[in-house]
Amino acid sequence: MKEKKVKDKVVIRNKRARYDYQIEKTFDAGIVLLGEEIKSIRAGKVSIDNSYAIEKNNAIWIKNSYIELQNNYENKPMNNSLRVRKLLLNKKEIDKIKLQITSDGYTLVPINIFYNKKGFAKVKLGLSKGRKIQDKREYKKEQDWKKQKARMLKNIR
Repeated sequence: MKEKKVKDKVVIRNKRARYDYQIEKTFDAGIVLLGEEIKSIRAGKVSIDNSYAIEKNNAIWIKNSYIELQNNYENKPMNNSLRVRKLLLNKKEIDKIKLQITSDGYTLVPINIFYNKKGFAKVKLGLSKGRKIQDKREYKKEQDWKKQKARMLKNIR
């Protein structure tokens, strides 16, 4: 019996990540969320444009990610939508990331939030270096050329 390969469903993309950073390696990490936060992710009320990940106390934490909280109860205090959230990675992955961040000057940037086959919310992190202005121009030219090439190939067929 053949197994069907199921793709992960991407919910939120960080479009600026590929433009601002040259991503060299990616990691998939689980994220510790509250019940209200997972409801907001399913509704698409999330922004990871300005977020980044840090290493603290042998754990990786994502900062500055906005997840709108749906406060259904009147007497419940409002939680912080920009709170720091813990990411779930293996110890070996954390050690690799920690080494790259401290010694080589890399940055850990969230690329997207997706659901895996089991339905758990995951974050794809990119270990990356920042691009300079000239590199951004080259990247933009390259992307424009890919679009033009695809249009020309579409018109030929």
